[in-house]
Amino acid sequence: MDLTVVMKVGGGLAFNRYSWLTTHNSFARMGAKSDTGSVILTPTNQQDSVTSQLNNGVRGLMLDMYDYENDIWLCHSIGGICRNFTAFKPALRVLQEIQTFLTTNPSEIITIFIEDYVTSPKGLTKVFNAAGLDRFWFPVSRMPQSGGDWPTVNEMIHSNQRLIVFTSAPDKEASEGIAFEWNYVVENQYGDGGMKAGSCPNRVDSLPMNDTARSLVLQNFFPTLPNFAKACKQNSAPLAKMMTTCYEAAGYRWPTFIAVDFYKRSDGGGAPKAVDMANGQLACGCPTISNCQVD
Repeated sequence: MDLTVVMKVGGGLAFNRYSWLTTHNSFARMGAKSDTGSVILTPTNQQDSVTSQLNNGVRGLMLDMYDYENDIWLCHSIGGICRNFTAFKPALRVLQEIQTFLTTNPSEIITIFIEDYVTSPKGLTKVFNAAGLDRFWFPVSRMPQSGGDWPTVNEMIHSNQRLIVFTSAPDKEASEGIAFEWNYVVENQYGDGGMKAGSCPNRVDSLPMNDTARSLVLQNFFPTLPNFAKACKQNSAPLAKMMTTCYEAAGYRWPTFIAVDFYKRSDGGGAPKAVDMANGQLACGCPTISNCQVD
């Protein structure tokens, strides 16, 4: 978690009482070459690798997973079908990066949101186990069912259950023990519909933003078509302003996750500053985490 938060308030709060920087299509890196050998002809959303993102404080990753070439791949495609020019790399490679980070950083927690197009039997279970991530798995049985607080960050670290995984496929919670995202999360509209000033509607899959039966709040703030040039402005004042709008829409709850494109881009503190603002409000009701006083 963010070092400033650790220094100020420690890990004694519930997981949902912190805010976590999240990257949209974390794997879709500018300039990346497909492992298929084809030129990638699909939009890209980030500037650097997943390892670099994690080292820079990103703690939420959005990954699109598909069946492809008798394996599970990370693709940015349409219609639920991965094609050679939309395929970035086998998911195992990025999951191994996550495993390395969790192993070398024993006090860190990562959340993965899977846009799930995998239909092969136990496909997700197999690839996560192959990456060695099963030993970090936070089980569904410990997730609050009616909007209560999650375990504290310290408890999650102590039990080494430091990887939270959500899927968009509702059946996999029962069949594979992978949490169905919208049983636990409310989420605003993604894309252009989530960037209209003064409005924070829920996406169609999610319950209303103010439904407190879900204790995690995900705020998306990125356009339908990623725009590297405009991200500088989007990740600055408009993001902070939308955070206040979504706070009100979510029943006066600050976001647990703030998801953006090109998280490095801003004309000020950007997305990391927005996360600091949310953590300040969550921890002590202050404008930023730096204003909180150590007990």
